[in-house]
Amino acid sequence: MNELLEKFENYLLENLPKSKTFHPHFETALQDMLKAGGKRFRPMLLLSIVKSKNPLLIENSLKVALAIEFLHTYSLIHDDLPSMDNADLRRGFTTLHKKYDEVTAILVGDALNTESFNLLANAALHNDIKIELIKLLSSDGGIDGMIIGQAIDCHFEKQKLELEKLEFLHLHKTAKLIATSLKMGATIVELEDELKDKLYSFGLDIGLLFQIQDDIIDELESSETAGKTTQNDSFKNSFVNLLGLEEAKKSADILAQKCIETLNSFDIDIKNSLEELLLNYINRHKKYNS
Repeated sequence: MNELLEKFENYLLENLPKSKTFHPHFETALQDMLKAGGKRFRPMLLLSIVKSKNPLLIENSLKVALAIEFLHTYSLIHDDLPSMDNADLRRGFTTLHKKYDEVTAILVGDALNTESFNLLANAALHNDIKIELIKLLSSDGGIDGMIIGQAIDCHFEKQKLELEKLEFLHLHKTAKLIATSLKMGATIVELEDELKDKLYSFGLDIGLLFQIQDDIIDELESSETAGKTTQNDSFKNSFVNLLGLEEAKKSADILAQKCIETLNSFDIDIKNSLEELLLNYINRHKKYNS
């Protein structure tokens, strides 16, 4: 997996977005959060599926993986804005609206969002597959996914939601982009619909687990350790705020076990490829168990 991650990182650095302009810092701002690093989790999910079934298509899939990273990075930049989380730190670096200004941060996010679909349109894949990839990313990264999740999160910030609505919020805001990363990989290698759907459902569980874990991290870790602004969820609809810390940990334990069981049910190629990526993450909340 390290080799695959290194390949993606090199590709990203070679294909950072550029802006032909006399603006004094827009191009630098456009690249800052991409160069800052991150787990690259979503693109690696896609590439792991491709690797498991057709490694020869990895090179053709890098542009698609980059599109997912662009879209995810745009969402983080906008999530950190003063009108949303008003965060100071992301990926261990000063957020763009703090380093430059709010207008720059908004426009960088807009640029990365639209450029992600340009990347998909220009990928070296069959047009039918590219159309399907565009449908998936625009749906789960847009109105039917991340955007409505973010809208609900902001609108109900100081109102406590019941568990079912909290799960709806985070399935859309966080989990759907993770799930669609798996399904996009499955689409590239043309897996059967039943397996695509199973991978998507698995991704929803992984995404929900990650959100519970992030809520635990926000409660317990400093911003310096986490590499992003933490202890910033006091008015948010988080699993820790609704369930309490110990119950949130128990929920994470149950969901982690479900994810491990599903992972073990995939065929050996998919299981081995995903296991290499996921096992470092599935139980990351357990270090906080007393």
